[in-house]
Amino acid sequence: MAEGSQRKSFFNRIRTGKESVQSEMSFIDHLEALRWHLVRAVIVWLVAAIAIFINIDWIFDNIIYAPARSTFITYSTLCDIGHKLHLGQALCMPPVNIPLQGNTISGPFMSALSISMIGAIIIAFPYLFWELWKFIKPALSPKEIRYSRGSIFWVSICFFTGAAFGYFLLAPFTFNFLANFTLGTIGAYKYMPTLDDYIDTLNQIILGCGIAFELPVLAYVLAKIGIISASFLKKYRKYAFVIILILAAVITPSPDWTSQVIVAIPLLGLYEISVMIAARVDKQKAKAEKEWS
Repeated sequence: MAEGSQRKSFFNRIRTGKESVQSEMSFIDHLEALRWHLVRAVIVWLVAAIAIFINIDWIFDNIIYAPARSTFITYSTLCDIGHKLHLGQALCMPPVNIPLQGNTISGPFMSALSISMIGAIIIAFPYLFWELWKFIKPALSPKEIRYSRGSIFWVSICFFTGAAFGYFLLAPFTFNFLANFTLGTIGAYKYMPTLDDYIDTLNQIILGCGIAFELPVLAYVLAKIGIISASFLKKYRKYAFVIILILAAVITPSPDWTSQVIVAIPLLGLYEISVMIAARVDKQKAKAEKEWS
């Protein structure tokens, strides 16, 4: 018990000293610190954007436009899985052919800039989050810093997992549905989307899924802070399911229920994982309180 009180007083001294240092910082000092974090983040983002812009032709042919081709790996993989599961052609999507058009002179150049800027955010995401973490770290207590170990790794893993899910699974379903959807029976409508529309749709899918997959990390942080608990998440599970369905409809640009279900199922799974994470945090808190008492 004496050792515990000494440890507690040691942490208090550290926190008190840190708070005294922070209290000496003026508003201008905080702005100056934030400015340098932003400068470093922008430099890294610009370097990534320039690298993408230099290789824009290869990136567009092999990454950006790939989900709109019938040779995309997702189509053949799902079809092979369907055959192995004896489902016939159930998972085989019809071939797609999406010719893109431009109606402005600056269209290709502006699209290249958009690809470079959004792609740089995705590539540099771990470093951008690390700069954010470095800015808020001095305001945290030693206990909060200890709880947040590995946060950059897990936040990055969740983001890249969601981005890959959107790119390899949701995007092909979305483009396949939209490309094969017809209006009328006399052939009066010809499907030929613009380049900007295609790129904006792909960006919305990738970034939307990347952010949505941060749900377990958000649940862990909120549970540590004490805002939510496992019982709270279980109590409002039915309301959360409705919100997830709405979120799936927002993330998916296509109105078909298949794409929305593809997004909703992993989000529901992530919510259940969040419940388990919150339950584990609750057990840790209860154990710590028992030890102190």
